Amino acid sequence: MSETNPYQPPQSRGAEAAASAGDFIAGGRAVDAARGWEWIASGFALFKKQPGMWILLFIVYAVCSILISLVPFLGGIANVLLYPVFAAGFMLGCRALENNEELEISHLFGGFKQNTSNLVIIGLLSLGAIIVIMVPAMLMAGGAGFLAGMHGGYQAFAAMGLTVALAILVVLALSIPVYMALWFAPSLVIFHDMAPLDALRTSFFVCLKNIIPFLLYGIVVLVLGVIAAIPFGLGFLVLIPVVLASIYIAYRDIFFSG
Repeated sequence: MSETNPYQPPQSRGAEAAASAGDFIAGGRAVDAARGWEWIASGFALFKKQPGMWILLFIVYAVCSILISLVPFLGGIANVLLYPVFAAGFMLGCRALENNEELEISHLFGGFKQNTSNLVIIGLLSLGAIIVIMVPAMLMAGGAGFLAGMHGGYQAFAAMGLTVALAILVVLALSIPVYMALWFAPSLVIFHDMAPLDALRTSFFVCLKNIIPFLLYGIVVLVLGVIAAIPFGLGFLVLIPVVLASIYIAYRDIFFSG
């Protein structure tokens, strides 16, 4: 087996090294905390291979999402259902770059050509999770609004504001496990034909297993997000593609032995 480290910046490896990056580990593995930063650095290296095409792909995806969202009621649902399909397309593009192939617009729609039904099921399951998460938050906010309407006064409405803020925090906290389950699920489906539930469960537990590197990763992305927002948000044209590439790098790091 090749001794090449598959997790160094991708531009330093050839197609043969990328193809022999190690054996697949079905349950993933725990990695060092410093990997959280290395995923981003290597993701940026993958982005630098074809920055113009990366930005174009992101813009095309954003336009597709906006157009879909224009459909009343169903648009938002469709975006949630189709996110794993588009995410799988980005992962296919990352693999092409890793193998020294060209990144193309067609990669974005690769998820519509293989394992589409399983990817949509992942979106459907995530939609169900979002609905479950929103129920307690809506009950909290609705109850606070009812009490404020009944009693009136500044204190009642101030309490309502605090309750709504608490409801938002509840939603954010409950959303973390959903994001953990979704993080690697499209990659596991598109590259390994995993069943949707297995992919979601595997992604969740491997993220839990690597909570420390993911904490570092999250802090770095948060800081970069603040910086990206400064020039009228234009920095997100780079940051979001880098984050997408870093997901692929993390997948390769965690699910393959060196």
